Amino acid sequence: MKIKSNRIMISACSSGSGKTTVTCGILKALKNRALKTVSCKCGPDYIDPMFHTAVLGIPSKNIDPFFANENLLKTLFARHVKGQDIAVVEGVMGYYDGLSFDSDRASSYEVAKTLQIPTILVINARGMALTMIATIKGMMEFRKDSNIKGVILNNVPKMVYQSVAPVIEKELGIAALGYLPVCEDCSVESRHLGLVTPENIADINERLDKLGQLTQECIDIDRLLELAQSAPDIEYEPEEIGDQTYTKTNIQTKAKPRIAVARDEAFCFYYQDNMELLSELGCELIYFSPIKDKTLPENVDGLILGGGYPELYCDELSTNYTMLNDIRTKLENGLPCLAECGGYMYLHETMEDRNKKEYKMVGILKEKTYKCDRLVRFGYITLSPLQENELLYSGEEIKAHEFHYWDSSDNGALMKAEKPSGKRNWQCMHNIYNTFCGYPHLFYYSNVDFAKRFVELCSTNKIMRVDKCL
Repeated sequence: MKIKSNRIMISACSSGSGKTTVTCGILKALKNRALKTVSCKCGPDYIDPMFHTAVLGIPSKNIDPFFANENLLKTLFARHVKGQDIAVVEGVMGYYDGLSFDSDRASSYEVAKTLQIPTILVINARGMALTMIATIKGMMEFRKDSNIKGVILNNVPKMVYQSVAPVIEKELGIAALGYLPVCEDCSVESRHLGLVTPENIADINERLDKLGQLTQECIDIDRLLELAQSAPDIEYEPEEIGDQTYTKTNIQTKAKPRIAVARDEAFCFYYQDNMELLSELGCELIYFSPIKDKTLPENVDGLILGGGYPELYCDELSTNYTMLNDIRTKLENGLPCLAECGGYMYLHETMEDRNKKEYKMVGILKEKTYKCDRLVRFGYITLSPLQENELLYSGEEIKAHEFHYWDSSDNGALMKAEKPSGKRNWQCMHNIYNTFCGYPHLFYYSNVDFAKRFVELCSTNKIMRVDKCL
């Protein structure tokens, strides 16, 4: 199958170059032109897609070659861009940065190569002159199929851009598409270890309006659209859920299970593909706030507690006694639940905040989650079962990612987590009552059977085995 998609990638030499600000400015400029625009983010990042969503008003998606093989990656991307005028993909870290120092696997470059996306480099050009030409040239020639077609300079005044743009085009033969000057009122870059989401910026809409206007003035959107239109058709074989090996048991199941999904300031990290897969499997997703609501939504058959920043809202979460009691009671009575990272922390007996003050939480895990001084078990992992469970069978795997500064007094022994290099592994995750929980953020499409079994569990409300250690 072939699909036509106008698409562009915004990448850079490193993190901190201004990719997110430039991407959001372009998205806003395209939206102002009434173009049907969708966005994606390379890698497992949650925050940048939230900024994309703040601009466009529709969900952004993650594109990750570690989570999905080439054909699945193309299938998911094709679904997302179908019927749209243009897709804008934001890169992650530096363009060639992947799983390790000696590999471009799972890099923005691999995404651009797989999906044949023309790439525009954002160069943080403050303090640079002719050296920026050498930098761009090195990026272009590091891989013969780099697909780098243009450049945008960040943090430079108009005069500098006008002086260097002809040199870029003469020396390198690529498009100089514009610049953004230093503008503190327009910046949307994450700060403070990533603890900035759109909801944390009081004047986010005003910033985005200014950014869109500045982008329209300083970046050649017409020429950018021409580059996007030069992308070739995407060829792939559509992957259907029905093609998976999973088959339902003979147990009578509920036609449309209702799944409560925590979504507020504390719990906001979700892969959009995960949510869409659950919907495609027949679930009705009911969003609620563990901070503001008093109880779970009525008549729910399952619960999902995603990641986020519960440690920033310990007081609000711990004093919402009716919600804590309702969740604890329902989980102890067998309500199926998937909880990861922040949601997993919420299920502990106590949680420390940033100042290491302890607060009471749900408490189905009789453990403590506490602040560490550095990232804990950061990066991609593959999970495989160490103990029998009803969601992931012996010999199966599911892909995941970890990024957290908090740890637990007991991370469980249900699964083995292994780094892509194979040089490091550890035990993790719990299976208590019908609750499957741990720090890893799971990507359901890497094992659709896992998601289908959870949906069946919600439909039938079977009781799973309890961890012996609990």
